[in-house]
Amino acid sequence: MGRLLDDTDDEGQPYREVDEERAPEVDIEVQPDASGGGWDVRLTARDFRFSSAGTRPKAVPGQGFARLFLDGRPVTRLRTPEYRLAAGLVPRGTHQVTARLYADDGTVWAVDGEPVECTADITASGTEPASTTEGPAGSPDRADRAS
Repeated sequence: MGRLLDDTDDEGQPYREVDEERAPEVDIEVQPDASGGGWDVRLTARDFRFSSAGTRPKAVPGQGFARLFLDGRPVTRLRTPEYRLAAGLVPRGTHQVTARLYADDGTVWAVDGEPVECTADITASGTEPASTTEGPAGSPDRADRAS
């Protein structure tokens, strides 16, 4: 089930180290929504399943939730792989949207001391989304590229 590390994320949640072979992975894709009023976020998780709300706060291998961050600031907790990011949250410019995986006890799934996460860059012009660039895959063995 992994061992707790002394390292924590920016919110103070401890990292739960797991072997790379058993670690979950996550990829993120962010696209302007069809109405032009926000962003569609889609996560693709491997060796991970989203638990439902009200799940017991216990670490279970390959299970939990994702947290979505915009430029390092928390946006929401996800129990499904899809989310609509409101355009009003994304001011003009280029921004980073990050998905990080957590166990149900709030610990961060980690490999080699790095959180299991993935980041995508998005660019908004004014209040309308302009373009998106998917970030590198955030699988644990590639976490150093998914800043």
